[in-house]
Amino acid sequence: MSNDTATAQLALPVEGMTCASCVNRIERFLKRTPGVEDAVVNLATEVATIRYLPDQVGRAELVGAIEDAGYDVRPVATAAGVEGGPAVGDATEREAAAVEAARARETRELFFKATVSIAIAVGIMALMLLGRAMSMEELNRLAIVPATFVQLWAGGSFYRAAWRAARHGAANMDTLIAIGTSAAWGYSVVVTVAPSIATSAGLEPAAYFDSSTIIIGFVLLGRWLEARAKRQASGAIQRLLALEPPMARLVERDEERDVPLVDVRPGDLVRVRPGDRVPVDGRVVSGASAINQSMLTGEPMPVEIGQGDDVIGGTLNTSGTFVVRATRVGRDTALAGIVELVRQAQGSKAPIQRLADRVSEIFVPIVLVAAALTFVAWFVLGPEPRLTLALTAFVSVLIIACPCAMGLATPTAIMAGSGRGAEAGVLIRGGEALEAAHRVDTIVFDKTGTLTEGRPSVDEVVAPPGFDASTVLDLAGSLEAGSEHPAGEAIVDRARAAGVGRRPVTAFRAIGGRGVEGDVDVDGRQRHVVVGTPALLAANGVDLAGVAETLMAAGRAGAGVAVVSVDGALAGYVTLRDRVKPGSAAAVDEARREGIDVWLLSGDSRAVTESIAAEIGIPPDRVLAEVRPEEKAAQVARLRSEGRVVAMVGDGINDAPALASATVGIAIGTGADVAIEAADVTLVGGDPRAVAAAIRLSRATMRVVRQNLAWAFGYNIVLIPVAMGVLYPFFGVLLNPGLAAGAMALSSVSVVLNSLRLRAVPLRPAG
Repeated sequence: MSNDTATAQLALPVEGMTCASCVNRIERFLKRTPGVEDAVVNLATEVATIRYLPDQVGRAELVGAIEDAGYDVRPVATAAGVEGGPAVGDATEREAAAVEAARARETRELFFKATVSIAIAVGIMALMLLGRAMSMEELNRLAIVPATFVQLWAGGSFYRAAWRAARHGAANMDTLIAIGTSAAWGYSVVVTVAPSIATSAGLEPAAYFDSSTIIIGFVLLGRWLEARAKRQASGAIQRLLALEPPMARLVERDEERDVPLVDVRPGDLVRVRPGDRVPVDGRVVSGASAINQSMLTGEPMPVEIGQGDDVIGGTLNTSGTFVVRATRVGRDTALAGIVELVRQAQGSKAPIQRLADRVSEIFVPIVLVAAALTFVAWFVLGPEPRLTLALTAFVSVLIIACPCAMGLATPTAIMAGSGRGAEAGVLIRGGEALEAAHRVDTIVFDKTGTLTEGRPSVDEVVAPPGFDASTVLDLAGSLEAGSEHPAGEAIVDRARAAGVGRRPVTAFRAIGGRGVEGDVDVDGRQRHVVVGTPALLAANGVDLAGVAETLMAAGRAGAGVAVVSVDGALAGYVTLRDRVKPGSAAAVDEARREGIDVWLLSGDSRAVTESIAAEIGIPPDRVLAEVRPEEKAAQVARLRSEGRVVAMVGDGINDAPALASATVGIAIGTGADVAIEAADVTLVGGDPRAVAAAIRLSRATMRVVRQNLAWAFGYNIVLIPVAMGVLYPFFGVLLNPGLAAGAMALSSVSVVLNSLRLRAVPLRPAG
């Protein structure tokens, strides 16, 4: 077994793939290369993702393995792992742009060649229909030059790819097209150049120049449509890359200047003006604004930010201006991590694809044999004109057989589905996670930080006679300003929001884990104030008899309590609660509407956990309380042992063992703190409603995959026999090779277009 830390990952863009048999061949050559642990080739993205041991094999050997398989590697590549990850804003983005430009150029070339070929084919057809005054030999001589031009110029790519495969003992889709069109064109050339051969055999010297040209034209047109649709399906990465601005406004001493983003380093100060996109991950050091981060988190409402708040690169500044200190730039930003995760997901392969892979591996040889047998059967047993009918059926079988649709069925759906998820802040690690998520029937939510805010906030301020709540909050907030305890921070936040809590404090002292004390200035007089637990104040002689039962009830209900005394007398108390997130109840409800059983898991007491469960609509018999961190994974495993397909939802760090134990681990985080490495699915942003959205997306994607595979297999099962002539004895119908080419092209395009429907799956929560 190899050590995972010693492995690297490399993504190489491959040229020349046309069908699933190409994919299988490249994977086979890569996997048998010493030092390669795994290789996944994606037909839709045209990328080979290789996991290997860099001390045993290098990039040159990996490129060589692909070339040995009969394919080429584009001159630029994107590397990850040891060889570097996606660095938004640096050379990697430029390489990605170069690959995209090359594909755009190839797409334009496909359209031009397809248009010219179809135009020439239409011209030849018109010549055959309108040139009745001429003999067949004369018509053939007029058609041979344009048809030969199309065969060699537009069809040259088929010959090159077929020859490349043949040199390595393989056959692919280009092999079928090259043989089929060559048969039609070659026979036509013979009867044109030496018509006596046909007439001596008792045959009319009829040529098939129109068939050979229209086949090439339709196949190229289909590939153009397919390429355009694939680029739409994979557009999520380009849209994410576009979120990052090319320039940043650097603040240095007393001057500001615009610099290329690649020149910004961690620790630099960057000003973000209204309407700008935040260029880096960082922390606000001055100013305030509202940030629209919907393109990264799926949350539609702008988020207020101010001094001390973290911001994510790629988010949009809507109003004010602020200065941010860069903490992460380039390949280290949250956006770069998201781009890499999407890239990995779109290049992955779902387990359901294995059936199509196994079939396509032997598909082309079977089609070649079937076409040859078809020709022999028609030539030996068929009616006159036997050679014409045999050639027509032979060409139609070769052309109509389409392993392309089988190869595209799964990857295009995964591309479109993972891209749609990324746009809404739902990041799915790959095809395996996507396929597993659609079977989930049980969701286990961790409580703290997942369905609750994960930090205390002031629930209520209570004062006995002689004091008022505002005074209690003022004194407590002033004293707690020197505290670093989360409860103290919550009291300070509430006091500042109320415009109080800024009185001078002297003799401040923190009492570890129990509270704080100090002297607070009240109208020029020093008052000794203590804020702490009921036990601390009771130990200091404060009489709590009148509120003891109330404080105990608050504790049972899951509220923390900070008691306040002034000069040894009870002044009041503050209750604090880890509030339920606004979307938590809706998240539970949405999951149930998807037919999923929902559980709540927490290390808190049963009383506290059941109180939160009741608030969000989870019944007590679906509550797992007082569970220690090391026991969470065992609880998830227990549910799985009951036959459940379990998704565990946690913060991705503290709950890592439980996430790993689940069928699908879902990490829910906010912004730059998202734990991408901790789970199969990562939700950028804190809205728990995205959990149901992730399941919904997975189910929609797998539904499209099944539709695509059903169409791909069904198309071949039905139309190959038709091309062989099964309808001829009953209806006198033999499939025209030109129509076969059109059907073959449309089969691939239809699979891609069906996958693009996933871009409309509703994921963002309403309101």
